[in-house]
Amino acid sequence: MSNPNLSQAFKEYFGTAAERAFFAPGRINLIGEHTDYNGGHVFPCAITMGTYALAKKRDDRNIRFVSLNFKEKGVIEFTLDDLAYNKAHDWANYPKGMLKYLKEAGHEIEQGFDCLVYGNIPNGAGLSSSASIELLTGVMLEKLFNLKVERLDLVKLGQKTENQFIGVNSGIMDQFAVGMGKKDAGILLDCATLAYEYAPIKLDHHKILIMNTNKRRELADSKYNERRAECESALKQLQKKLDIETLGDLTEEAFEKNKEIIDNEIVRKRAKHAVYENARTLKALDALKRGDLPAFGELINASHRSLRDDYEVTGKELDTLAETAWKQEGVLGARMTGAGFGGCAIAIVENDKVDAFIKNVGDVYEKEIGYRADFYTASIGDGAKEMTMEELV
Repeated sequence: MSNPNLSQAFKEYFGTAAERAFFAPGRINLIGEHTDYNGGHVFPCAITMGTYALAKKRDDRNIRFVSLNFKEKGVIEFTLDDLAYNKAHDWANYPKGMLKYLKEAGHEIEQGFDCLVYGNIPNGAGLSSSASIELLTGVMLEKLFNLKVERLDLVKLGQKTENQFIGVNSGIMDQFAVGMGKKDAGILLDCATLAYEYAPIKLDHHKILIMNTNKRRELADSKYNERRAECESALKQLQKKLDIETLGDLTEEAFEKNKEIIDNEIVRKRAKHAVYENARTLKALDALKRGDLPAFGELINASHRSLRDDYEVTGKELDTLAETAWKQEGVLGARMTGAGFGGCAIAIVENDKVDAFIKNVGDVYEKEIGYRADFYTASIGDGAKEMTMEELV
């Protein structure tokens, strides 16, 4: 993290030295895709790429934000007395929303502050940079102003910021993974109840590779809403006969027995994905508890096939990455991760096969798609936290 020099940049922008430093990770979802809004389980983890903040309290009520990722936006300024959404404030609306909702929840924040932000999450990759900045802000405000706030409440305020302040209709998984992440562990989260447990992920001989399609996800939002509506339609039809609240309440067997109730074949396929993917997520937890990495890898592959064939949210770019990955030596499993239609896929690859994997998959992708994919090695890290100024270097 020596590049760029954040302490130096803070001084240049604000004319004074920063006092505190914070970090919030990005996240990947290992398995359990498009299950969160269907009342099922997800299985994310925090990664060691993320967003850093340097901050210093002020003696007045002014707030100044700057991001080294969006230098062209300059310093964005507002006061504690005007925390309304402002389109001109661009990315700073994410921290502003957190600030507004913390104050509305009764937490005392009566001084302004200066804050410099820098993220090393690839932009537009679908690794949840928005949740990262929400939880980064939450932890920063908690520590700067000695707030007594439970971590789960910060997670919920992150989701509220996303849903109500920004206007994106997303589940709670991203904020949960970013806020509650733990080194070398995945989190099995029941999205209906928020019950969760950590599962050890011991990848001594493997690396998690993030493969970025470099395709902007223009379609993701409209198709996301379409899939939600299709799942709601399936649920309504099933509820005429079954006493269920979500598709996540169904076992695979119960679904197979009752699937004919859903009169539209496409809607039936969408529901099948939600039910089977939820089951795969629970099986993944069991496989990891047994230390059975090959079984875990098989479930990851099955997840991608279901997202491709039943949920139809992959697209040529993600399919090329995952299907080429499956053919490489030393690969446990590979799948798309995130909303789909671009963004990223992940692969779990043996340490000594990583270089060959990147070359082979990269070459095929460029030949098929016409431009290059980017590859990053991810380690599973802790959730949002304060760090020392020394740790920044």
